[in-house]
Amino acid sequence: MTQMQIQLRPHQTRAVAAMQKHTKGQVIVPTGGGKTLKMIYDALRQFQSQTPQTVVVVAPRILLAEQLSAEFLEHITTVAVLHVHSGETHHFSTTKPAEIYNWSRRAYKHQLIFTTYNSLNRIQEAEIDVDTIYFDEAHNSVQRHFFPATEHFAATASRCYFFTATPKHSLTPFKPGMNMPQVYGQVICKVPAPELVEGGFIVPPKVVVKQLPMVTGKQTNFDRDAENLLETIDEQNVGKILICAKATKQIVALVSETDFCSELQQRGYSWMFITAKTGAIIDGQKVNREVFFDTLSTWGKDNSKKFVVMHHSILSEGINVSGLEAVLFMRNMDYIGISQTIGRVIRLHHDDAKGLRDGAIKPGNLSQYGKSFGLVCIPVYSKVGIQTARAVQEVVNTTFNKGEPAVSVVRK
Repeated sequence: MTQMQIQLRPHQTRAVAAMQKHTKGQVIVPTGGGKTLKMIYDALRQFQSQTPQTVVVVAPRILLAEQLSAEFLEHITTVAVLHVHSGETHHFSTTKPAEIYNWSRRAYKHQLIFTTYNSLNRIQEAEIDVDTIYFDEAHNSVQRHFFPATEHFAATASRCYFFTATPKHSLTPFKPGMNMPQVYGQVICKVPAPELVEGGFIVPPKVVVKQLPMVTGKQTNFDRDAENLLETIDEQNVGKILICAKATKQIVALVSETDFCSELQQRGYSWMFITAKTGAIIDGQKVNREVFFDTLSTWGKDNSKKFVVMHHSILSEGINVSGLEAVLFMRNMDYIGISQTIGRVIRLHHDDAKGLRDGAIKPGNLSQYGKSFGLVCIPVYSKVGIQTARAVQEVVNTTFNKGEPAVSVVRK
């Protein structure tokens, strides 16, 4: 496929133009702003070169690396593909530097490599030349274990771009931050969230703070959690819900020690959860991750299907979950975690997206949308709940009222 067959939105066109003008820099775009398509469009341009090009795409998780691979390869079909991570993929995959080096030397054509921050150092150790590198969810790159490889490629790759909705800055000389221009360059494109709402690309969040009673009598914390979640689900009358739990232990207890799941089923909801410790479960049955995400995608597109999906952190970042209408916070998070989680529920409903394409809905006229907002519910029955509510309100105000990214700051 050629670049001409990809229809870019105005803000995407600005970002691509900035990447053509600068060999390094940060692209700050809210979740739902289509940053993957910007990378793909830019990569297609690089692959038009007569000289073989090596392009690397870095993601925070294996799941996201595989999702990005699928999205890139819908448009790019004539390049050699390598995955450098420990996950399963039908493409050639390795984390051994010698094998990476040999693969790159033998490929003799344009090369597209998908990796994780955790495995990026293996590409560094392979000592291959990288022409263009895209850092997705780039706030992860400042982590202590990931920064050396990030710094290496920022210095050695011919072109280097950092994409995030939530930059992470440092005010201490002892920890790296994206405010280090020698590594991250300058912000070459910044898209405000209100522009995406007005353009009909995302919907705004609606925050609901729910005051709840403390544990009473012989009731356990998990019984209280189940009762509060069910009450919130009943009140808000939404069909597709993401629950952010405090820990895997909380999810397991909700499922095994309370009547939460049977109560959900009586209300017509299916339920599913995924954590690093337990793997993926759908309505009580253990499944592999591929089945989990295929099911999640199918249910998300089915207007009649009601479901609750629980997780601790796996679904927060970058993973494209179709159709979610509401998120329920059960734990506090930093600005990045809050922004990324809100990003799961502000994507357009597929019916609204079609209406916008067909001209039946005017962009930004939310009264015409079937889904006019993403619901963000915060149960408050402790100091943690109050802190979470304040933090969420602050992020929403910064991002959607002021039109600025929610920057996470490291101070010590």
